Amino acid sequence: MSVEVKHDYHMVDPSPWPALGALGGFTAAFGLVLFMHPEMLGGIGEIFGIATIFPGILLIAATMVFWWRDVIREATFQGHHTPVVQLGLRYGMFLFIASEVMFFAAFFWAFFDSSLFPRVDPAVWPPEGVETFNPWGLPLINTVILVTSSFTVTLSHRALERGDQKWNVNWLIVTVILGVLFTGLQAFEYYHAPFNFADGIYPSTFFMATGFHGFHVIVGTIFLTVCLFRAIKGHFKPAHHFGFEAAAWYWHFVDVVWIFLFSCVYIWGG
Repeated sequence: MSVEVKHDYHMVDPSPWPALGALGGFTAAFGLVLFMHPEMLGGIGEIFGIATIFPGILLIAATMVFWWRDVIREATFQGHHTPVVQLGLRYGMFLFIASEVMFFAAFFWAFFDSSLFPRVDPAVWPPEGVETFNPWGLPLINTVILVTSSFTVTLSHRALERGDQKWNVNWLIVTVILGVLFTGLQAFEYYHAPFNFADGIYPSTFFMATGFHGFHVIVGTIFLTVCLFRAIKGHFKPAHHFGFEAAAWYWHFVDVVWIFLFSCVYIWGG
């Protein structure tokens, strides 16, 4: 029998990583539920939750490392990512970002529903006693940082398309540094927040929307860091670099979401 491949599609080998990732996600989510409800399990929910969260996070991290390793091998060394396969990957990334848009739409819906139709007495927004952030301080600085990072990742992409590996790497380093800086300033802002998550509807919607965005920034920074190491090793070619392209799409999405958060939550909502 001939083993010659007579089509442009990639028949993926059986992989344990989807199941392992699902198990890690379930374990981490279960631990978070217990942590946020310490009265469960006879009052030891918080302790058991902490003990459950970290194994879940480790499973998720292991899935990311080994699954990305396999995909990099398929794309760079085994030649499985033909133009047809890359087109399918582009559709998949587009649908993933579309699902993320709907994810954040739920948080914006909750924020606008609470602010336009307050259920508190008196019916004002922000609720009485809530001291909001000054949007023209640290939030504005973070906005400048994230918008700048969108420009730098675009410059890195353009350098890659020209075959200029040096500036592809240099601009990517700048983008990763800006992503880390944004996360550090966001953590500083949270540490000095004048309210806590459980202090009412405004803190809850604020931390849910901005916190999940911060999580996406961390994921995007990891994504770009992986691309940085791949760029240094010369994995990307001007006509074959979907891994980097997907990371850039994701980063632009994170940037656009932040602009809406800054405009609606920090400026208008405050």
